[in-house]
Amino acid sequence: MRGKNLKIRLLIGVAIALFFVVKRCSQREENKYTGRMQTISMTPDKEIQIGLASAPGMAQQHGGLHPNTQYQALVDDVGNKLINNSIARETPYEYEFHLLADPNAINAFALPGGQIFITYALFSKLENEDQLAGVLGHEIGHVLGRHSAERIAESEYWQGLATAGSVGGDIGGLVSGIGQNTLLTNGRDDELESDDLGVKFMMKAGYQPQEMIDVMEILKAAAGPNRVPEFQSTHPDPENRIEKIKASIEKYKKTL
Repeated sequence: MRGKNLKIRLLIGVAIALFFVVKRCSQREENKYTGRMQTISMTPDKEIQIGLASAPGMAQQHGGLHPNTQYQALVDDVGNKLINNSIARETPYEYEFHLLADPNAINAFALPGGQIFITYALFSKLENEDQLAGVLGHEIGHVLGRHSAERIAESEYWQGLATAGSVGGDIGGLVSGIGQNTLLTNGRDDELESDDLGVKFMMKAGYQPQEMIDVMEILKAAAGPNRVPEFQSTHPDPENRIEKIKASIEKYKKTL
């Protein structure tokens, strides 16, 4: 009887795994802005809805919006210049740029669909508009690259396989661990792709892309000597990012 039950569990686990594999294959599509194949489970309209719904709560977590209208106008001007001079203007996304009041967290991030944020803590450390363009260009790259939507779809896939592993043979934990490592690696690739796109956007808008290297130095100094090792982080080490940025600059010098 135990053998029969084990066989039934195994068949159920295989069926669940097969369902998620087939589902993932059906969700593969080419990002027409980057040319990369991705697993995507939502439409651009859904990404926009998620971003708009999440934006107020995200701002609240960082002390709300910064009250200085001149600073906000600068962020808007630089962000819109990057959009209007790049392929980003051809996307369906509704780009909006927000300067957050947070004086402590040195950070910038993007929500699906075009909601882009930079904290005052980071903004105040930037020395010129080119560096601000580097930060915003990187975040625009995340939106255009559909990285959040891709991570959601990939997470659903690995969670499904983990469930199948648990049902079919008590290997759900192993599958989950493999999935986590895969998502971490993919996260680092997203950062490098956004750096590359950011360089491209900067150059097309007339900004100096070398200033993005100085932004990396600012982030490196902010992280300090106790920063998380690259293999445990979704972000590549700043030194690796600098080398990739230099390569992107040379690449686009020849093609733009």
